[in-house]
Amino acid sequence: MLDYKINTFLTLCKTMNYRITAERLNMSQPSVTQHIHLLEDYYQTKLFIYDKKQLYKTDAAILLEKQLSIILNNEEELEKKLKQANLKSIRIGATKTIGNYVINNQIKKLIKNNYSVTFIIDNTKNLLQKVDNNELDIVLIEGVFDKTEYDYKLYRKENFIGFCSLEHPFANKKINFEELFDQNLIIREEGSGTRFIFEQELLKKNYSINSFNSVNCISAFEIIKDLIKDNLGITFAYKSIMKDSDDIASFELINNKIVREFNFVCLKSTNIDEKINIILNK
Repeated sequence: MLDYKINTFLTLCKTMNYRITAERLNMSQPSVTQHIHLLEDYYQTKLFIYDKKQLYKTDAAILLEKQLSIILNNEEELEKKLKQANLKSIRIGATKTIGNYVINNQIKKLIKNNYSVTFIIDNTKNLLQKVDNNELDIVLIEGVFDKTEYDYKLYRKENFIGFCSLEHPFANKKINFEELFDQNLIIREEGSGTRFIFEQELLKKNYSINSFNSVNCISAFEIIKDLIKDNLGITFAYKSIMKDSDDIASFELINNKIVREFNFVCLKSTNIDEKINIILNK
């Protein structure tokens, strides 16, 4: 930061008026005069003169103003570069469930802690592709992935259950697997983690999505929630998605508890622990 006397000098060079300079710098007029006298003593030269009550710069002041303006500009550029060097960055991806309902508070904290954050919400398949292409540093996904291809670490486990309207016959009950297929299923798009998990559970029982009476594919959870609330179908999702939805009921499958992992995933040998600690503010 340049000496405060220099700031006074450069301001006076612009205003060419001691009173206005004092007002702009929120200081007294005698203080402005004192700063200029101190600079004149330091450089052993007169900087300003009065001629017929008009203030003029001396040749020395003109030269000094030019050189100090260059120094001030260089200092401002240096300050910008130092701030940029101090601004840390991280590129994070998350599946829709996690991005919208689990990790949003961590993203807020990163920004508050002076991180430059890239945050992308997408399906599991696309996120892993971005990791492969080095477009993301780390992703947090609920979908199944090849654990031999990536470094990963468990974040937490989550119950995967059924949801319906409060008026639906399944509301707050345990039902047999076979009772599902007369229902109108509302499910996420292909490539999403929640859809893949549910399809895997169906395959275990030798069923598929086509076993349902009808199937609707919706990519937005908020729309799915509205449809479920209006009793237009059932869905399967993580418990955390509906935790604040008092107008939606849950149901479970008899002898078929589904629990899945939320995992941090990144390229091999890229220090996953450091990235996780950054995200979790450890």
